[in-house]
Amino acid sequence: MKIFFSGIGGSGVSAIAGFMADRGHVVFGSDRLFDRDPGHPLRASLSAQGITLIPQDGKAIDRSFDLAVFSTAVEHDNPEYVKVTELGIPLQTRPEYLSGLIAGFRTIAVAGTSGKSTTAGMLAWIMHELGMEPNFIGGGRVKQFRSAANAGNYMAGKSDLLVVEACESDGTIVRYRPSGSLIMNLDLDHHSIEETAALFQELSRNTSGVVITGGDDRNLAACDLGDVRKFSIDTDSGCRAVDVEYAAFTTRFRVNGTKYDLSLPGKHNLYNALACVAILSELGIRGDDISRVLPGFSGIERRFDVHLNNGRHLVIDDYAHNPHKIAGLMETMARISRRICYVFQPHGFGPTRLMREGYIRTFAEHLRPDDHLFLLPIYYAGGTAARDISSEDIAAGVRALGGRATVVTREGLLATTPAWDAYVVFGARDDTLSGFAEEIASRLSDCS
Repeated sequence: MKIFFSGIGGSGVSAIAGFMADRGHVVFGSDRLFDRDPGHPLRASLSAQGITLIPQDGKAIDRSFDLAVFSTAVEHDNPEYVKVTELGIPLQTRPEYLSGLIAGFRTIAVAGTSGKSTTAGMLAWIMHELGMEPNFIGGGRVKQFRSAANAGNYMAGKSDLLVVEACESDGTIVRYRPSGSLIMNLDLDHHSIEETAALFQELSRNTSGVVITGGDDRNLAACDLGDVRKFSIDTDSGCRAVDVEYAAFTTRFRVNGTKYDLSLPGKHNLYNALACVAILSELGIRGDDISRVLPGFSGIERRFDVHLNNGRHLVIDDYAHNPHKIAGLMETMARISRRICYVFQPHGFGPTRLMREGYIRTFAEHLRPDDHLFLLPIYYAGGTAARDISSEDIAAGVRALGGRATVVTREGLLATTPAWDAYVVFGARDDTLSGFAEEIASRLSDCS
């Protein structure tokens, strides 16, 4: 097939496009991001895969395309959408197309408001290392899947197994019909907890095989998910971690008599690993085999990426962007460093408005006397969102509860270095945050 992907720069669309290109299809794509920034690294990666990238102006669209797949972020008055409609080319949204792909495989859907990128990537990587030859379509970029021609968010395998990150953001996971589902947790993110709970309940009903859930999650416990298997740390389950040892950058634990070493820190990553152990056990994989390969997993890009660790200063870059993820990040950092500079960039005006109170409570609860929170201006990727909230609204709320919080530009923050032992840069959507973390690391190295 000859397939056109509009909005190919997005993590979800780029993964599907790369996956289809690797499976032998002719793939074209466009993105306004690449029109603004022709040197973007993802553009080079997609081109190296053999994908033809064109300007997002509709001029290259003709009847030779068998199908057009559009990101839900592409407006209906976009020239490409208008051209595809005029020419009568079959059109699907990214979620519609992904639903069709899921139906053609023995699919494991990884859902949850936190941890699904890491869990999906970890699961696919373990399967790959065990010779199961899985397929993978994710949102996060698995470091060990990355190459010049693969951003790391997909893999085309030879089996009928597909691991897919099932994002609830647009509500379309209710269309998925997976063979098995992992539902990690339930908290505030793209929707209210009640709205997301309804989505997860529908996903569970549409799953033909086993459904595995986080057994310690109170919000999930209140959901009607049917007959589920559970993994846990604090409560009883068939896949419970015991003898847990948290180190600065690693975690050790036992499950049903088998010892595991995880090369990632924090309780949240332990939950991710337990989910993988639980679903792989359902597939008949022995714990000893999982234990043998698990330590080799090095994680997902922008999930606790260490940019500097020289014994004096530590710089971390992370994707944490909702209150639940941020709490896990700050709890992990509290075990590592005493004086921490947290640098958070909220993503989008709508999400910031929805999660404002959650942000304030989370930051106020986890900031210690020697920590400081710096908030960058809200990241704006374009569109028609009402700009009726700002980072100062969060900072003021944190200060009212006794936390130290300031709104600052990137340049202003750089002028303060080196004032803290550790710097943590975090936020979603904006890949330039990694470069900013690297710049902080460079300045701290020069000062050492």
